[in-house]
Amino acid sequence: MTAPLLQTRNLRKHYGDSTVVDDVSFAIAPGECLGIIGPNGAGKTTTLRMCLGLTAPDGGSIHYQPASGPLLQMPQDAQAIKAEIGVVTQFDSLDPDFSCEENLRVFGRYFGLGRSVMDERAPRLLEFAALSHKAQARPGELSGGMRRRLSLARALVNAPRLLLLDEPTTGLDPQARHLMWERLQQLLQAGTSILLTTHFMDEAERLCARLLVLDHGRKIAEGTPRALIAEHLEPEVVEAYGAGALALAHDSALQALAARTEVSGETVFFYTREARPLLDALLQHPHLRTLHRPANLEDLFLKLTGRQIRE
Repeated sequence: MTAPLLQTRNLRKHYGDSTVVDDVSFAIAPGECLGIIGPNGAGKTTTLRMCLGLTAPDGGSIHYQPASGPLLQMPQDAQAIKAEIGVVTQFDSLDPDFSCEENLRVFGRYFGLGRSVMDERAPRLLEFAALSHKAQARPGELSGGMRRRLSLARALVNAPRLLLLDEPTTGLDPQARHLMWERLQQLLQAGTSILLTTHFMDEAERLCARLLVLDHGRKIAEGTPRALIAEHLEPEVVEAYGAGALALAHDSALQALAARTEVSGETVFFYTREARPLLDALLQHPHLRTLHRPANLEDLFLKLTGRQIRE
C-alpha cells in the first residue's frame, strides 16, 4: 500500500473558549484529490492553515512524506515541507506592480530557482494557465478568472507534489470555473495531489476522489462522493414548488410515499427510493411545478449540516 503524502492525526485548535478544529484526522495519497466541505465556521480554512504551518495546532500531528528522505512533521520541518507544496488561497496575493511573467519569476526566486530554470518554466506555466497573451499585463488588468489562473500558475512554480487550494473558484463565472476545473484535472492526471476546500458541491463531485465533511470543527463523514450519497440519502428526490406547495409537506398521503420530507423556503423536498408513485400523486396538483432528480452532494451537505444559514 502506498504511503500517504500528507497525513494528519487528531488535529485540534482552540481560540479562547471556542474549539475550531476538534480531533480531525485524514490522509492524502499521491495523485489523489481530497475535498473538505462544510458550512462557514466548520474549521476548513483553519485545518488548511495548520497543514501549511501558518497556524500552530494545539494538539495532534501533521506529517508529510517528501520525494526522498525521512518523514517530515509540520511545523517543525515547515521550510522543507513548503518547498514541495503549492498554495492557492481564497484571495490572491499577486504583486500588482509586476506583470504576470514577473510574478512567476519573482516567486521562483523564493524557491532558489535561477534565471535559466524560469526562462523555461515561466512560459510553460503561462501557457498552462491560458495566459501567454497576457504575459506582460499586470494583475489589475486581468479578469477574476485570469487572476485565479495566474495564482494557480504561481503555485506551480516549484513543481509541487501537493497543492492546497482554499475555495479556488469562489467569485468566478461558469466559464472561468470550468476552465479552472479543466486545469486542475490535468494536474491530477499528471500525478499531483490536491487538498481542496470548497462550497461548490458540483466542484467537489467533479474533482474529489474522497470527501471529508466538517461541522463545528469535527469530522462527521468521510468517503467517496458516491458512497457518501448512498450511505446517507435516498436515491431519488422530488422537489415541489409553487402556490400551495408548503401544504404538501403535511399531506399524509404524500408523506407515505416518501422516506423523508423537508421544507426549504417555498420548496418541499421529497426523498424517496421510488419516485414514480409520488410523481403520479403530484399530478393531482397541476398548479405546482416539480423537479425529479437523483440525490446529489448538495442534498448530502444539507442533511448532515442542516439548512440553517451560518453567519
